[in-house]
Amino acid sequence: MTKEKFYQDQYWQSGDGLKLHYRDYPSDSKKIPIICIPGLTRNVRDFEHLGTHLMAERRVIMVNLRGRGASEYANDSGTYNPKTYVNDIIRLMDEIHVPKAIFFGTSLGGIVTMVMASKHQGRVAGTLLNDIGPEIDQRGLDRIGEYVGQGRSFDTWAHAARDLAESGGDIYPDYTLKEWIAFAKKVYRMNSSGRIKLDYDMKISEPFESKGGGSDAMWQMLEALKAVPTLILRGELSDLFSDATARKMLGILEQGELVTIPRVGHAPSLEEPTSLDAIAALLQRIE
Repeated sequence: MTKEKFYQDQYWQSGDGLKLHYRDYPSDSKKIPIICIPGLTRNVRDFEHLGTHLMAERRVIMVNLRGRGASEYANDSGTYNPKTYVNDIIRLMDEIHVPKAIFFGTSLGGIVTMVMASKHQGRVAGTLLNDIGPEIDQRGLDRIGEYVGQGRSFDTWAHAARDLAESGGDIYPDYTLKEWIAFAKKVYRMNSSGRIKLDYDMKISEPFESKGGGSDAMWQMLEALKAVPTLILRGELSDLFSDATARKMLGILEQGELVTIPRVGHAPSLEEPTSLDAIAALLQRIE
């Protein structure tokens, strides 16, 4: 029995000629669509549950940033940066005639969302910033720096899952082996030789900024979201995004709301009941 497919695999071209991939969960709704942007090493599979969950309400588009998933890898690793990602997404929006969207951004995807708002404020109708803000804790960056660009491979999904559980048990302390296997199938892919490998270009590690803290430029970018309905999700156990930073953001965001997801680190999967309830409330505020 085959699993029903609710989405369409589509492609667009970047300004420098890369073939980039997105998933499109179509909807007859006339409401503003959602564009989902994954984290540094992640891909559209992080959001697939939201596609079926929300498609009856509105269109959901999930992008694979260049160098991830089914998107082509860049020849120049220097293009793996938020400004380029924003330019890529604007080209997509223009091509599919989406003048304005609600952006769901996890980690790096949230940074891309803030840059998007600062450069193209009129295109942002609402935002979900998932465990990210203008200041980043060094502890979380150090953890990411230890694994990004390290090309692991495995014989079985169970082996991949156990490796993730060993390195990420502090992030999802309540996960069972079944949940770790499901998580592994989001992070890894099986190649033509039957090996299970990470689903991104190892060169994304080359421009990775390993210095934490904040910057005036990032806080100024957040100002662009001042009047935009914004949901800040924070994992209670996050080592990347502090509660103090989240609350400081609320002092800027006139329509900001902070929801903490219990027993989760960086970053909430958006499958948690608390996350789904918060997303529903955000969408009600926007429409």
